[in-house]
Amino acid sequence: MTSTEMTARDARRTTGHHRRGIVVWASVIAGLGGFLFGYDTGIVSAALLYVAPEYHLGEFGQQFFVAILLAGAVIGVMGGGPVVDRLGRRRTLILLAAIYIVGALGSSLIGWLPLIYVSRFLLGLSVGSSSLVVPMYIAEIAPARIRGRLVSFNQLFVALGIFVSYLVGYAFAPIEGWRWMIGLAAVPAVVMLVGLLPLPESPRWLAAKGRVDDARAVLERIRSTVAEAAAELGDITSAIKSEHAVSYRSLFRTRGVRRGIVIGVVVAATNQLSGVNAILYYAPTMLKSAGFGDSSAILSSVGIGGAFLLFTLIGLLLVDFLGRRWLLIGGTLIVAIALAAIGALYLFPQSSTVGVLLVIGLMIYEGVFAASLGIAIWLVNSEVLPNRVRGKAQSFGTVTHWGLDLIISLVVLSVISGLSATTLFWAFAVFAIAGTITMWKILPETKGRSLEDIERQLEEA
Repeated sequence: MTSTEMTARDARRTTGHHRRGIVVWASVIAGLGGFLFGYDTGIVSAALLYVAPEYHLGEFGQQFFVAILLAGAVIGVMGGGPVVDRLGRRRTLILLAAIYIVGALGSSLIGWLPLIYVSRFLLGLSVGSSSLVVPMYIAEIAPARIRGRLVSFNQLFVALGIFVSYLVGYAFAPIEGWRWMIGLAAVPAVVMLVGLLPLPESPRWLAAKGRVDDARAVLERIRSTVAEAAAELGDITSAIKSEHAVSYRSLFRTRGVRRGIVIGVVVAATNQLSGVNAILYYAPTMLKSAGFGDSSAILSSVGIGGAFLLFTLIGLLLVDFLGRRWLLIGGTLIVAIALAAIGALYLFPQSSTVGVLLVIGLMIYEGVFAASLGIAIWLVNSEVLPNRVRGKAQSFGTVTHWGLDLIISLVVLSVISGLSATTLFWAFAVFAIAGTITMWKILPETKGRSLEDIERQLEEA
């Protein structure tokens, strides 16, 4: 090989690394939306211990403080689609980062409770929309060979946000600084907003808007070669033509798509009805009722959040080794067993031994959930639906997720007070078992298979 050829090869390699670096950096910055999703939903568990006495919130008031964010999330999910299609992925993310800042500062600096609720509702709008837009943006700028890993940034950042929220909650517990806990979300939101400014728009959105030359320019900036960019642009324009013919009504005309939607809804429903967010929002409150002090309850939650983060990483490694079906079914069954055991522990008199076992049980529950249902809900929803209908069809599973999350957040403390913690955890266990059985019957294995092959199976089975 001549020196000229070696120089050209090295130049291509350097350019390829640089372009891949742009995509990775864009994924990290966008992933801060997932971090804020996890932080803002996780921090309420510690903050609630101090908000409740300051504003004299009873059971309903505490549940409403949690649920108002989730109500915003439901609306954010339903309204996020039209907004992101009109403004573009990048500009929508910039808007969401700005709303995160306003919501975080409003929730922490305002003293009047109704305006705090308004601020938390704004946070919810950003949380719900982020769950839709962040994976979309990452998927649309990432090359196919590393798309799965980069899209997984979102779930990893969600888990990291939850863990950091528990650490922050514990750090400010001695001064009962719930305003600091909530307000610090503005810091990563500012980083996200500033980091998004120089990033490229999604080439897929540009092509859908008829800005093909702009889409080509972006692809040539973020792909290794001009030929690769041209080939991908051709695939994008072909896919967009197919999607324009799809309406919500037409989704249910095809057996395979109908079954894919049902699978997505079942997985999303099992995810929520097995109680993960109830525990995420109310773990310190539940531990306090079991005899823990405020700081001890929050410190125990740090361990629970750490298990969630660690097992999210493990799940990302296992999902392509064990496959989606076995990871989901096996994980959900273990989740049901853990829930039944936690419920049984509440039947015993309060003691240090029971407290330790309770924390261990919650850590096992959160860890196994994170490695199975926590990862697979978004992955399965994307894999059982063909490209041409995914945008519209996936919304059914997403709305199911947030809608059930809202409902559960409004009843958890009431169920514990009116019935018992044992009843609550055993009910979650029953739902988890029902989900396990249903997934056993309807969930195909999608590991290593093309979307076309999966669609063919759903059509014919």
